[in-house]
Amino acid sequence: MNTLFRKKVFLILEQITARGVSVITVVFLLFLWTLITNLKWIDPLFLPTPQSVWAAFLELLHEGYKGSPLGTHIITSLYRLFLSLFYACVTAIPLGILCGYSKYIRAIFDPIIEFYRPLPPLAYYALLVLWFGIDDKSKVALLFLSAFPPLFIATVYSVQRTPLDRIHAALSLGASKWKVLSHVIFPGCLPDIITGLRTAIGVTYSTLVAAEMVAATSGIGWMVLDASKFLRSDIIFVGIILMGFIAMLMDGLIRWIQRYKFPWVGIQD
Repeated sequence: MNTLFRKKVFLILEQITARGVSVITVVFLLFLWTLITNLKWIDPLFLPTPQSVWAAFLELLHEGYKGSPLGTHIITSLYRLFLSLFYACVTAIPLGILCGYSKYIRAIFDPIIEFYRPLPPLAYYALLVLWFGIDDKSKVALLFLSAFPPLFIATVYSVQRTPLDRIHAALSLGASKWKVLSHVIFPGCLPDIITGLRTAIGVTYSTLVAAEMVAATSGIGWMVLDASKFLRSDIIFVGIILMGFIAMLMDGLIRWIQRYKFPWVGIQD
């Protein structure tokens, strides 16, 4: 009992120490940024001071950007992101389960996905703009195509490494193939699917910014690009920091789900 208690205390202290190191790192970077910019070692046009970035953030909060509140730009970007992720989940996961379960179905879809998966999303974005226009349809289609491969590959891989004894046991007990897929294979694949979703969010998020920079009239990425035309580096930094914080929040939510819903996987912060 004492050994177990000591182990728990050691793990808690280890986590606190790791978080402390992270906080110290962030504080040091902020101090370095403040020192360099306030001593004007770098032209403020290229690297604004933290004070000017904070002032630009407050300005955006009160006045918005180009007639739209800052929250509208954030919500617009997140809407495009989550809509595309939803479409990717409802298509890539079921298809991945089928392809992992049947090599014949995989033989149909694998060449198609493997062909376009390594292509840069912006390489075929021009086609999507021609087909769907410059509104949200083309952006959601681009983000969907970006999120699909990571989810699909993670699901196929997870299905393929499902222990055969589980499948045989379910079949021997009278389960149909559909019940095996839905009650045995799918629950066992959830940890890997969540990991694939985490990867898909990262890829899709970076693609979202690129898509908004190419053809958009709203969103965080568009705001950053438009501010660069007027040499507003302070607004550019606000947009970059906001995008980073939003990405960290989404990734933190995924890690929380992994840690508390699938503790047997051994996910740690």
